[in-house]
Formats: sequence, structure tokens, C-alpha cells
Amino acid sequence: MDLASVTPNRDAHAVFYRSDLYVIMCKQFEGTLKYGRSYYDFEEGSLMFTAPGQVVLSDPELKVTEGWGLFFHPDLLAGTPLGSSIHDYTFFQYDSNEALHVSEEENAILLDCLAKIQRECSQNIDHLTATLIADNLQLLLNYCMRYYKRQFYTREKTSNDVVKSFEGLLLSYLSGEALRESGIPDVKYFASQLHLSPNYLSDLLSRFTGKTTQEHIHLQLTEKAKVLLAGSDRTVGEIAFLLGFEHLSHFSKFFKNRTGLSPKDYRSVQ
Repeated sequence: MDLASVTPNRDAHAVFYRSDLYVIMCKQFEGTLKYGRSYYDFEEGSLMFTAPGQVVLSDPELKVTEGWGLFFHPDLLAGTPLGSSIHDYTFFQYDSNEALHVSEEENAILLDCLAKIQRECSQNIDHLTATLIADNLQLLLNYCMRYYKRQFYTREKTSNDVVKSFEGLLLSYLSGEALRESGIPDVKYFASQLHLSPNYLSDLLSRFTGKTTQEHIHLQLTEKAKVLLAGSDRTVGEIAFLLGFEHLSHFSKFFKNRTGLSPKDYRSVQ
């Protein structure tokens, strides 16, 4: 779909909607968008991705000057390699402020993929039509994955700031009373504190540290457990409670999976 040729027919107020389709849009806006506490400049064009069932906010005050949209149903992927790997493209779960900003050259490559898809859709359908559409769609998504990786590194200072902020939040949470009172934090907690989507935070951390958000949480939790087991007279049950585990068995399983020893055995060899 050529977005510049579309005239929205809706009331002059923000509209929430939900789609059953995967949506990829490359938009060029006039002005800036505000998400959360920050403003984002979309004048050079940005790609935004939406998975089926997600709620999207459409703001009629923003005028799309040019761009394209690609919409496809999950059934299109049935029986194709992309059908089994679509969830690997985690950017479908990113927030709008985590859009992919592409260069003119990158957009031209994506448009070439779109042209091949459009060509398949417009000619006579045969037994390879759906396969070729899915193959070209996967090629487009792989380019997007490459460009997101590039974007993480071209915004290295911002990314490093996120990593440092996350590490500070994690250490603060584990060293205070929150762990005992609220339990083990999940990925969504830190993502909300940093005003990011959970998938974007995990992907960013993976690029710069080699570990996802959950891996960071479990690593620091294990280190804290080691310190308490080796340096205190508390029982294993008390330590499990301090670390936010509701049941001793859960703590024992968690600790053994990461150290190869039960908490009791670890304490005995220290």
C-alpha cells in the first residue's frame, strides 16, 4: 500500500485499533511524535512493526507525507520456513518509539523486496506463489534485522546509557528490600522502568553484553545467593525467602541449575 495515496476517513481524535494481521509500515511524517517522556524525529522515515492482536494508537494530527505499508495474515506463513521462525523477529513486539530508522539506500533494498512480493500477488497464482511470497517476505525481515543491529551500534552512546541504567536498577533492586517484599523481578519490570519494550531491552542487552535481560537477572541473583550461603549463618530456607523465592524447592532447583550444586552442597565446600 502506498501510504501517501491513502486519505484516512475518521474522526479528528486519536483512535485505538486492533488488527488480525502482521503490519510493516515505513512512514515519513511531518514533525515529531511524542512517546512517553521523549520526542522522536521521524522526518527521514521509520519502519514500525505490529503483530496480530496488538493494540495500536493512530493519531490523525500526524500527516504521513510518503511511505508504504505491507499487511499479511498469519495463515500465509503456514507450512513455510518463515512460519516456524516468525517469532524470532522480535521487533514485531517493539514499541513505536523503538522504530527502525532506515537510510535511503536501505529503504531502496526493502522496496526491491516489496516489488517482488507485489509482482507475485499480481500475476497468475500457481503452486509456488505462496512460497515465493513468503521467501521474499523473509528476505525483507532479515534485512530489517540487520538494520536494527546496525541501529543499536550507531546509537552506541544511547545504548550504553541503557545498559548502565539497567545494571544500576538491577543492583539496587537486589540490594534492597524489594526482593524480599515483591519477589524476583521480571523483564517487564525493568523495561517499564527504562521506558522500553521487554523485547527491545533484551535485544539491546544481548547485542552489547551477550546476555538477555533474564540472564542478567538470574546471574546476579545467583551471585547474591552464593554470598549469602558462604557468608552468613542463615538457613537455606531463610536465604530462599530473602531472595524472593516462595518455596525452598524452587530456590534449590534454580541454584543447582546454575552452579551444578545444591545450596547445601555449595555451602559445605566453602
